[in-house]
Amino acid sequence: MPPASSENELSYDDVIRRVKNGDQRSFEVIVRRLERPLRAWLATHASPAVDVDEVAQRSFVIAFNKLDAFEIGTDFAGWLFTIARYQLKAELTRLRRVADYHARFAPELLERELERRCDEPGDVDQLKLDHLKKCVASLGENLRQYITWRYDEGIRLEEMSARTGRSVGAIKKQLWQIRRKLQQCVEDRMKGEAV
Repeated sequence: MPPASSENELSYDDVIRRVKNGDQRSFEVIVRRLERPLRAWLATHASPAVDVDEVAQRSFVIAFNKLDAFEIGTDFAGWLFTIARYQLKAELTRLRRVADYHARFAPELLERELERRCDEPGDVDQLKLDHLKKCVASLGENLRQYITWRYDEGIRLEEMSARTGRSVGAIKKQLWQIRRKLQQCVEDRMKGEAV
């Protein structure tokens, strides 16, 4: 291979002739000359999701492999950039397909996973649920009645107010206090399990 100074003086046609005559390492001259301009061009035409370096690399590999199809005397840089344009289009199509696949199937897969998790509570979730049941059982009958009405029977606050003769605000406050008490009870029991 000639010294670097003479490499800079070679035309693309001269380098391609060398490569076609068996000096494959001469293709490095083309890569060094066109790598930055090609990557810059790709970066200005690609979306942020595209790996510009990957597309540039593929473009150089394809150009090298199809060098016999290049007609000496024509614009090599233009030929390479055309290859890069098609590689960029192919990559954008691939990314759109992946995004379309995820858009179509991700919600369904997420729903399945959530259903599975709900159907099969984990050990910690099951333990918390067991503790919650015990905590609810430890409430007085009067407080358990509020829980039954609200969460088992789904009775609205207004109906609970009418049944007890208390204001809606008082019912809200009572439910908040019960939830807080139950939360504290579950946390205390969980701490006891960890010991």
